[in-house]
This record gives sequence, C-alpha cells and structure tokens, in this order.
Amino acid sequence: MRGQAIVYETLDRLRIPYECIEHEAAYTAEDMAALPFPDDVRIAKNLFLRDSKGKRHFLVVMALDRPADLRRLGDLLGAGRLSFASADRLNRYLRVERGAVSPFSILNDEKAEVEVVVDASLAEAKRLGVHPNDNTITVCLRYDDILRIIEDHGNPIRILDNL
Repeated sequence: MRGQAIVYETLDRLRIPYECIEHEAAYTAEDMAALPFPDDVRIAKNLFLRDSKGKRHFLVVMALDRPADLRRLGDLLGAGRLSFASADRLNRYLRVERGAVSPFSILNDEKAEVEVVVDASLAEAKRLGVHPNDNTITVCLRYDDILRIIEDHGNPIRILDNL
C-alpha cells in the first residue's frame, strides 16, 4: 500500500527513529483511547477541516483528550466558520479514509495545499502516536520529528497554544 510505504520511506530518508504498534482498527478518538499504549506515548487526534467557502483545508493535530472548539479555531486561523471536510475532500487532498487521518497524510498532498495546525501542548509528550495512513498501526515518534516531516514536505504549518 503506497499510503504506508510513503510514510516509512520518509521516516527512513530523514533518519527518524520510530516504533510501530499494531492493533485492531481504530476509527475514532474513542477507539484509540481504549487501546493500551505505553505510558510515554501520547496519542494525537487529527481533524480534517475546511472553511465555509471550501477554499482552505486544515489538518488539525491535537491531544486526544482535548475537546475541539471549531469556532475558536476558525477565529484563530482567520478562516471563519470551520466544519469537517467530506469524505470526497479527504480522499482528494489527503488520499486516506476516515479513521486513518494523521500528520503523515500530508505526504499524499502533492501540492502541499493543506494547512497543518498543531497543538503546542503536544510538545510536552516524550513520544506521540499517530497512524501511518492505516488505522491498524500506530507509529510512535518525537514531536519534533513530526514537525520535521511536515516542514520537509512543504505544507504550511502553524503551532497554536491551547487548542
């Protein structure tokens, strides 16, 4: 599967250390919260959003245990009202299905159009857990390495406090 392959190729090319944990399919944040992960791994949830005009798309990476305030986030980004993007848009921009969205999904965004928004509180974690475009595996790696992958790919990135 190219979706996973591009993740591992990128990790290896950038010489980023990581650990993979296989598990049952996790489609939602609740599914992920129910899985047993090592204590030093903080799981990130990922939201694929669009503005009201459908011109701007955002991949929001935030702590699994934090509620998402889309109104506040839209104000912080100067994007107005935000809503979840459709499955069609998810496939068009990130080429993944619902439940498999992660920071790695931007590797499928050939034109680097999707704006990535990262919750600054994730930097406190020793390691973050995110899907490699497949919701039956979690890749554990450092916060700084996730930022490095996004920057290397060329997508716009913003780090915000208190998402």
